[in-house]
Amino acid sequence: MNGKRVGKEVEFAPDTGFIIGRPGFIPSCSGYRNLKYLAELKGRASQERLRSIMAQVGLDPDCPKHVNRYSTGMVQRLGIAQALMEDPALLLLDEPFNGLDEEGVRDMRALLLRQKAEGKTILMTTHNPEDLQILCDAAYRMDAGMLSGLA
Repeated sequence: MNGKRVGKEVEFAPDTGFIIGRPGFIPSCSGYRNLKYLAELKGRASQERLRSIMAQVGLDPDCPKHVNRYSTGMVQRLGIAQALMEDPALLLLDEPFNGLDEEGVRDMRALLLRQKAEGKTILMTTHNPEDLQILCDAAYRMDAGMLSGLA
């Protein structure tokens, strides 16, 4: 990544946002507070950025509701916000639409298409052929640990 071999020259791909499996957050804190704690680790996302990205994924940054009271779709939206909050060049997304209703899927597809238009590289797993048609420039199949290209 960026001229460096991951696992050899760097431990992890720098400038990467990811969502893998079910996002884990502090259940007794609001969504905004969770993102704020994470942002403080690197200091790369301002409060304004956190508020903006939460709004972009359809969450209210001023909502005091604790994450343990969020629906599955709200947790997924918060996970996508976390992946995007530092404005990474690379996004690794594992089934990013799990738990989202139809409107949520449409919203997140539109958001990812905007990220793509801004020049972001997005690697995504999905079982939904419609996601492949709408979002992907190239698609590959993983079967029994073997990767193969799709036509």
